[in-house]
Amino acid sequence: MRTNWKRYFGSGLILGASALILGACGGTADTSDTGSAENTSGEVVVEGDVKLWVDTDHVEVFKGIVAEFEKEFPEVTVEVAAGSSADAKKDVSKDPKAAADVFMMPHDQVGQMAEAGLLYPNTKYADEVKANNVESAVEGVTWNDELYGYPYGVESQVLYYNKAKLTEDDVKSWTTLSEKGKIGTNFAEAGANYIFGPLFMSNGLHLYGETGEDPSGTDFNSEKGAEVLAWIAAQKNNPGVIQSGAEALANLEAGVSDAFLSGPWSKNDVIKALGENMGVAAYPTVDFGSGEVQMKAFLGVKLFAVNQQTDAPLASMALANYLSNETSQMTEFQEMGVIPSNKVVQANAEVQEDVVAKAVMEMSQSTHSVVMPKVPEIVSFWPAMDAIINDAYKGNITADEYMEKLDKLVEDTSKVTEPKEEKE
Repeated sequence: MRTNWKRYFGSGLILGASALILGACGGTADTSDTGSAENTSGEVVVEGDVKLWVDTDHVEVFKGIVAEFEKEFPEVTVEVAAGSSADAKKDVSKDPKAAADVFMMPHDQVGQMAEAGLLYPNTKYADEVKANNVESAVEGVTWNDELYGYPYGVESQVLYYNKAKLTEDDVKSWTTLSEKGKIGTNFAEAGANYIFGPLFMSNGLHLYGETGEDPSGTDFNSEKGAEVLAWIAAQKNNPGVIQSGAEALANLEAGVSDAFLSGPWSKNDVIKALGENMGVAAYPTVDFGSGEVQMKAFLGVKLFAVNQQTDAPLASMALANYLSNETSQMTEFQEMGVIPSNKVVQANAEVQEDVVAKAVMEMSQSTHSVVMPKVPEIVSFWPAMDAIINDAYKGNITADEYMEKLDKLVEDTSKVTEPKEEKE
């Protein structure tokens, strides 16, 4: 949030930001220290040296995209370096001034990083981002009604299944799926939180309110929440459900199970396991006792962000916007398998013909998924959610204890409980 700039970095950046906005609007402010300058005709020239962090596996892909960017912005020089999108908050926090100007990150860190004053708001391309990307992706990069990122992909789990064992109709509901085949999935171990936490939202409840930004807005402690726990407990005795953690893919290949829930990251492994029998579908419906409802998943948004302490904000914003534009997203889909968030790219025939991409894009609709909340309190949700799902499935808590456990869950998830720091 802009109000955080002074709190975290002093008034100097407030003045710099004002100069940037004036410069971007064609004003006469001296913006030479913000990565831009005026040429003799009064136009703002985007210039500067910018460092870009991308995941190690994709450095070469982005070097190619950056080469095209530098042709369009010849006054900008970009250094592409290996980083870790998953560790963006940790890595930028260590020394923001020494960190990259532009970096990849997952959207669920946006709230924490914006609150810490680590992200430069998208002051120049916000309208473009809103117009070109699907609504869920825009939601993912927004915090307190302000855009802090540039989405380039969406990600959610889908249902992979063996077409030799199950039909398209079989996998439309959890009931028929588990009656006619066996699904291998994790209810009993760490990680159940990500897969089955959204069951509560499937039953009409909210995690951190309707927008995912209200720390006290979780309402799982209700009759509908108890219905979800009862359903989870019943899966222990469902012969069509096999507890599968790390061995889920191996079970699918061996024929022990006929389906499992995973994301686009498993695509190549499932192809190896099932070959032409690989089927992919959006999540099935599920019945918690009051009729079939759509089973939901968490939706993740992949994005580029700009470092609040960049010395070249105009150049950095231009780069982040370019890396997430229509042409770049098509390259990222073809070279990296990223499911695009750009509406035009999603409609591309090549993308539509990809069965995994098509299922993820269906899952990205609000009827099928919940954008992962960005509140700092989310760090407390994961361990608490794992515990209650694991215990309900194993029968460690009884039905008359459900509400008490749900009350405690809601209380725990409304607070920020920082994980213990690892020793170097």
